[in-house]
Amino acid sequence: MDQVIGVRFKPAGKIYYFDSNHLDIHLDDGVIVETSRGLEYGSVVIIPRHPVLDEDAPLKPAIRKATMKDMAQLERNREREKSAFDICLKKIEKFKVPMKLLRAEYTFDRNKIVFFFTSDGRVDFRELVKELAAVFHTRIELRQVGVKPSRCLASVPAEGLSAAPPSLAISPPFPLKWPRTRGCL
Repeated sequence: MDQVIGVRFKPAGKIYYFDSNHLDIHLDDGVIVETSRGLEYGSVVIIPRHPVLDEDAPLKPAIRKATMKDMAQLERNREREKSAFDICLKKIEKFKVPMKLLRAEYTFDRNKIVFFFTSDGRVDFRELVKELAAVFHTRIELRQVGVKPSRCLASVPAEGLSAAPPSLAISPPFPLKWPRTRGCL
């Protein structure tokens, strides 16, 4: 096995490990990798090193270092995400679906759009998905994200909230022990 790199897809996101595939990769380089969602752009946050990982779980290789063309596509995707968000909001209103749209994300290769939303309960959005697929001509995924109730957030110790990056303001990370002991779950 070659050297392992740590890649992050969002500024405060989880680090995923990939085989460096003999590429000359340095810290903060952009890379294109194959994930379960398809091709994705990520930033190298852990420089190449020899693996200390389980040999039973082979790592997927990095496909290439990001080029200027890749960076331009990433920027186009960000612009398209904004328009996809607006279109989805209109469709949600049209179908009167009881959900709050949070964000839209294109995969790097634009094979799929993932819409993140919150809702108080289960939502039947089959007609919405059909309509969105007809508009965007790509695979559509709607992913429900849970928002912590305010009584649970009030019980989170201060260090739990201050440790959370701004991008996780909706759902700060904290151990489930806290809400369980306070009767929130």
